[in-house]
Amino acid sequence: MSESFLLVCDDPPHTVVLTNSGPRSIEIVKLLHRRTGLSLWHCKSLISELPTSILENVPEGVARAMLAELREVGASAHAEANQ
Repeated sequence: MSESFLLVCDDPPHTVVLTNSGPRSIEIVKLLHRRTGLSLWHCKSLISELPTSILENVPEGVARAMLAELREVGASAHAEANQ
């Protein structure tokens, strides 16, 4: 007898989207540099093209932590579960 199972992922990957850098853009650039490892120049160019994805395919906990840090420095962002 053969059985098949459908595996359901409890934690689908998430994408963090920055929608507004707020009034403290230098701090946002530094935060993105620290959290993503991208160059400062690349981080600066990311915030000039909003909305933009800044983290992709990360666990929900990582996405929430990034959202909290962004909001602490005055940015607006949201996380989307990837389908």
